[in-house]
Amino acid sequence: MNTIQPSPALRGANQNTPVLQVSNLNVSYGSFKAVRDVSFDVRPGEIFGLLGPNGAGKTSTLSAIEGLLKPNSGAIYIAGFDNRKQPLHARASMGVQFQSTSFQPELTVSEIIRLYAGIHGIPLSAEKTAEILADIKLEDSGSKRFGQLSGGQQQRVSLVIATIHQPPLVLMDEPTTGLDPQSRRQLWERIEAMRDRGHSILLTTHSMEEAESICDRIAIIDHGQIITTDTPQAIIDNNRDRPEVIQASRRGKITLEDVFIGLTGSAIRS
Repeated sequence: MNTIQPSPALRGANQNTPVLQVSNLNVSYGSFKAVRDVSFDVRPGEIFGLLGPNGAGKTSTLSAIEGLLKPNSGAIYIAGFDNRKQPLHARASMGVQFQSTSFQPELTVSEIIRLYAGIHGIPLSAEKTAEILADIKLEDSGSKRFGQLSGGQQQRVSLVIATIHQPPLVLMDEPTTGLDPQSRRQLWERIEAMRDRGHSILLTTHSMEEAESICDRIAIIDHGQIITTDTPQAIIDNNRDRPEVIQASRRGKITLEDVFIGLTGSAIRS
């Protein structure tokens, strides 16, 4: 088990207050409105999925939450901190796991873990580093360079880096893209374990199976607007009788993918 203790923000999180609050978010690129009055929240200990076709506004929304992009209007609060007025506190309250990693290729796995722990002011002894490696089933890979790891192994290391400071909120951008079924299931289990330890997770995914399997709630976004927000089953139940959803169904039984295509259309997005 990871020996890093939860941060004060995680230990003292108010279970009635959302860990992430996004209110009336608007993001534009010139005259193009990429995000239009988007509002949603992520509750303590919740896995929240943000689903949408390519170009729907997912990346712009995540970038605004991370503080990498300045929205035109709206408010974002992370663990109670305004990410525009209190950016350092907000950033310290979240961890980010990107779809593709770009860790220093010349460093070993152990060196990368200790480096990022040091960035967050967390001292790691060789013993604690070994415990972390054992927890992610890489006890024999500490001396390997990051580029020598498989895709699933790299994602496990990336997740350790994202959560090494025990942030209340973890952002994950399509975390299982390119993974084989075994690695994908293992990562799902680790994400669920993070939730069980009190973290809140916001993830984007194109996998309807993933959304149904691990997300407590999801929001479907298209053309920069939130279409619906609820549990995966409730979204299926509330939309199963729509003609466009019935038309999208291929197996008779209405699935989340049928609802998604019925609500966002079947056209391929670039």
